[in-house]
Amino acid sequence: MYQKQFAEYFDKHMEEILRDLDEIISIESVGDINAPVKPFGEGSRKALDWGKAYLEKLGMTTKDFDGYAVHGDFYQNGECKLAVLSHLDTVPAGEGWNYPPFKLTKADGKLFGRGTIDDKGPSVAVLWAVKAIKELNIPIKKNFRVIFGGNEEGGCEDMEYYESKQPFPEMVFTPDGSFPVLNCEKGMVHLTFSAEFSDDKIAEIKGGSVINAIPDKCIVKFADGSEKVIRGKSSHGSRPENGDNAVTKFVAEYKNENALLGGLAELFPHGECNGKSCGLGFSDDVSGEMTCALTILKTEGGRLHGGIDIRFPIDKTLAEISGIITSALESKGFKVDELDGMEPHYVDENSEFVQTLLRVYEKVKGEKGKCIAEGGITYVHNTKGGVAFGAEFPEENNNMHGADEHISMETFKINLNMYANAIAELCGELGVHGS
Repeated sequence: MYQKQFAEYFDKHMEEILRDLDEIISIESVGDINAPVKPFGEGSRKALDWGKAYLEKLGMTTKDFDGYAVHGDFYQNGECKLAVLSHLDTVPAGEGWNYPPFKLTKADGKLFGRGTIDDKGPSVAVLWAVKAIKELNIPIKKNFRVIFGGNEEGGCEDMEYYESKQPFPEMVFTPDGSFPVLNCEKGMVHLTFSAEFSDDKIAEIKGGSVINAIPDKCIVKFADGSEKVIRGKSSHGSRPENGDNAVTKFVAEYKNENALLGGLAELFPHGECNGKSCGLGFSDDVSGEMTCALTILKTEGGRLHGGIDIRFPIDKTLAEISGIITSALESKGFKVDELDGMEPHYVDENSEFVQTLLRVYEKVKGEKGKCIAEGGITYVHNTKGGVAFGAEFPEENNNMHGADEHISMETFKINLNMYANAIAELCGELGVHGS
């Protein structure tokens, strides 16, 4: 491995690296399928253009997949053995920021800005890993590819399209999860529900904006003209324990006798994160405890609408979980309007690919690496054999999808070194399956 050379290189070029990160963060790249610019709006398109131009600047052979994604190959010819996959779109900025969301701010040893951890910071780390490999003349024998997508946060339609045009190579990792190696991802259910609603005290409810984020605010307008704002703390939908759910706080506090709101208070007690009150609450030895969160609640068109984010263990199926949550909602007078989901994803930890990544982790981090499981759906969830390699550590709370999203300088430097060493190890003179 080339730990010393890479570490010295990144330290020397850190100011340039942060300028690049500031540049991509300044592009507000929230996907919007209804925007005039297709397929995902002007911001997504600008971010992909930035990524494609950077790949070309590195001398990579690029291709644009009709605005869904772009990629760059290290070599113009030769079968591609490895893909590093990340996304350049983000969730909306939201409110409550102490730092500008679309400008990189360095403070208290941290880098703040929307996308610093998910996935713009890791994407810049990958680009600079390639740049370091080139400028340090690290021997690369096997072709590898960097792929940037434009709609991961909107449901990964970008990768569905990409894979219909271009098969993935045998090895794929994404910096869209956690270190050491995330080889086990829980299944997911996202559903919306509704019921006819009337309440003599309430004129309007508006809580939560996206289904995969714990809501930090719930606004309730009352019939007498008054208004109440319930405050909480946002977090990723797969990690409700890191947030303070403003929607469940409201339904727990509301004392007027309303059957629908009372039903939600019973199904989603404030502070409960595993869905036990809905008849869920499952766990297993590999993937751990499941999560279940009421993330959206709003009134519209005479109906009360809600949204739920569920991440379930690998020993359960989408059909099992969907049936339980549907029955629970129907028992309280609601009907399910839409339900989308994914089965769990698991890759054998004994594969040579995974073991190589663990060896890289151990050498760069200086500690024993192991495979882990999480509830977050990474970019390789539907990619056979794909794993997540970073970009954060399980113990960190980087406010992903929330206000003041950040990555520590220490973790960002680790990202740079991990990805450079991983590519060199997987595609270098020997590499996986090398001779």
